[in-house]
Amino acid sequence: MRLPGLIAALVLLFATATPAAAQNRFWLQNNTGQTIVAANVSPSRVPEWGPNILLQGPLRPGMQVYVEPTFRDCYLDIRVRFADGTEDGHLGVHACTLSRITFGRDVPQAPVPPPPREREVEREDPSFVFVNRSGEPIREIYVSLTTERNWGRDRLGPRQILPPGASMPIGLPRLGVCTVDMRVVYMDGRVLENRNVETCSIRSYAWR
Repeated sequence: MRLPGLIAALVLLFATATPAAAQNRFWLQNNTGQTIVAANVSPSRVPEWGPNILLQGPLRPGMQVYVEPTFRDCYLDIRVRFADGTEDGHLGVHACTLSRITFGRDVPQAPVPPPPREREVEREDPSFVFVNRSGEPIREIYVSLTTERNWGRDRLGPRQILPPGASMPIGLPRLGVCTVDMRVVYMDGRVLENRNVETCSIRSYAWR
């Protein structure tokens, strides 16, 4: 019997059939003339959208961001949402053969830059001054980066309130994230939230 030869052939077949890690990383370019406030990337084989990849804040016209998917798929679906609430998307993009994916006019571009290295990424400061413009006193304030899973501590502290028109500094860590979630509790127990607020480009935020 030639069983050893057959086994060797099968081992070779399965070894050569194993796919290598996909090179599906790319630059996402905004040539639309509008600001992109959120972008989602997911494999074309799944129906759900992935999380917002713009962790450093909105992508303004003419800017680009380097995208590194956490999965190996080459065929990707990409969706963006603009500041006015409208959306656009590219479906079934073969990202493994591209270095840049553009929304808007596909104009000639400069050579694609190399992927950014960690030490070259500027850590912007998401800290800001919270201003109470609601017309009512606030008894609790919670602010956290959008990447965090909990609200953290009450920024006012026990038995403290923020009167109408008053302000207080909100300190946040520089982790390369520019969007925050806010939650306030009024004196009568009402709770209001405002999510995905970009704060790296502002000095103060008026809560209304």
